[in-house]
Amino acid sequence: MLKRSLTLGFIVFAAYRLLGDNAPPVTTTAAATLPGFEFSPRLDIGKDPIQRAVRNVPAVRAKSYLVTLLASFQVAGRVLGSERYRSGREAELSPIDLAMGWGPMADSAVLASVEISQSGRFYFWHVDAFPIPAHDIVSHSANMHMLPASAAVAEALKSVRAGQNVRFKGYLVKVDADDGWHWRSSTTRNDQGAGACEVVLIDTIETI
Repeated sequence: MLKRSLTLGFIVFAAYRLLGDNAPPVTTTAAATLPGFEFSPRLDIGKDPIQRAVRNVPAVRAKSYLVTLLASFQVAGRVLGSERYRSGREAELSPIDLAMGWGPMADSAVLASVEISQSGRFYFWHVDAFPIPAHDIVSHSANMHMLPASAAVAEALKSVRAGQNVRFKGYLVKVDADDGWHWRSSTTRNDQGAGACEVVLIDTIETI
């Protein structure tokens, strides 16, 4: 099975050259300061993401933002959609959202009956007839705002496409700007609507 792994420090110099001034501000500091961890052997596309609380980890300063780690986070699942954003406050930190599905929402038979779209930093789904209960759609899929922790990861995210199976790891975070602006990740998979998206500082992504 072919895997493409992008980890901290891998082709960082080349990626910085490609990204230039478009690199999100977190890429300039996060790679050197994030505490690392390995993918869990229990991580599987058929199972829920793995989340663990973190404590006593210093926040990451990224220009005018302070990024606080809330929990370690790792996901294996199907990419339901990938959307690029170039405007808005959030785009400075997170140029790409991934809509992700796992468990039943990574099943091609189920997804054949679910219409997926993304817009305005939200992920939308529509069905004419439910292939699985609505609660299972909500609890097994999510829109995730991706904050790349390195320039290499920022570049890799551009090539992610709907229909791929990927796994990634990093941290759920809250972001506090010096001017008072805030952005906080959801820490549960059972919510929906405004505030339900995960804000993920991602240090590794690979296809599976």
